[in-house]
Amino acid sequence: MNLPFRIARRYLFSKKSHNAVNVISALSVCGIAVATAVMICLLSVFNGFTDTITLTFSDFDPDLEITVARGKVFNPDDETIQQVLKLDGVAFSAQKLEENALLRYDERQEPIVLRGLSQDFEYIADLNKYVMSGEFGLRNGDIDFGVVGIGIAAKLGMQANSIRPLEIYMPKRNERYNPANPTKAFAKKDAYISGIFMLNQAKYDEHMLIVSIDLVRELLQYTNEVSSIDIKVAHGADINEVQKQIQTILGDKYLVKNRFQQQESTYRMVNIEKWVTFLILTIIIIIAVFNVVGSLSMLILEKMDDITVLQKLGAKKNLICKIFLYEGWLITFIGTVIGLILGLVLCLLQQHFGLISLGNTPGAFIIDAYPVSIDLQDVFITFITVSVVGVLAVFYPVNTLRKKL
Repeated sequence: MNLPFRIARRYLFSKKSHNAVNVISALSVCGIAVATAVMICLLSVFNGFTDTITLTFSDFDPDLEITVARGKVFNPDDETIQQVLKLDGVAFSAQKLEENALLRYDERQEPIVLRGLSQDFEYIADLNKYVMSGEFGLRNGDIDFGVVGIGIAAKLGMQANSIRPLEIYMPKRNERYNPANPTKAFAKKDAYISGIFMLNQAKYDEHMLIVSIDLVRELLQYTNEVSSIDIKVAHGADINEVQKQIQTILGDKYLVKNRFQQQESTYRMVNIEKWVTFLILTIIIIIAVFNVVGSLSMLILEKMDDITVLQKLGAKKNLICKIFLYEGWLITFIGTVIGLILGLVLCLLQQHFGLISLGNTPGAFIIDAYPVSIDLQDVFITFITVSVVGVLAVFYPVNTLRKKL
């Protein structure tokens, strides 16, 4: 063991002549430890929310979604599309057609997003699990049905299996607006409520009505056009590889999106919040490290007699500076390690026992307790950040000492 590190370790753990130096050193370690633990916990909570969102959308959104790069609809019978659907990595596919519409029910009306699904969609996702009232059904013979989000149902006073039909209005694509007869510019279709679904996501619950794709095509006067083709990747196939393969075949004319890209805005928002929080906590850590600067400065003042003795024994300036440099680094390192251990323990306790709940009413949210997911990359980034801040902060009092020697 080199001499400067050995002396620094002795200074750290030995009793000082002034008890205040011990107290400040302990507070420095505690400050860094608490700030590090908080950073680990908060980053893990954001990871938990990201995983929760992923699980929520995992059944509702397809593995891959093919959309047109320009425009709104495309022909699913295109040769390149058919070539893609025959790939080994594609297990099932379904068609989807989506457009804005006006929904009217019992003298109430609400703008909605009308989503038409083909019958093959049942192989892509099991939507029955999200239906809280009624059942999932879109067409029975010539009668159209719809599954509506709970937010729309509450606004319009809807109930599943009601004998009163929904009135769906959509502007005609090739019809000019006539002020004398405005209703002529709109196409109208009726559908009955077969079920009410709840995803706990405002994007769907508050704005979406799901019907058969044939009904939407009739409203839009389409023949076989679609907004997207949803794909379920074959079991064991790598989604990213299948995505790249499909994109290569389709070229720039189409976009192939995985689940993260389909919900890009949501994931981006969570990630932005996560890293903004990280920056704020980094500032708090910088403030906490000032305690190390103060502790080291007081220790230097207390050990001036020892420094004089070391100089008379032939110790050079660099050796003396290294002693206090190592002293500051030890304080930072010990505080960081304690903080990492404390943060990981708290995360594991929250993960297994749900110590902190989201509310007082069980079942009010998708999950009852704050979700936690530990990411080793976040642990590494936290360790590096705190260590770098601590190492840089120590140079100030050491450089001041160097000038005095």
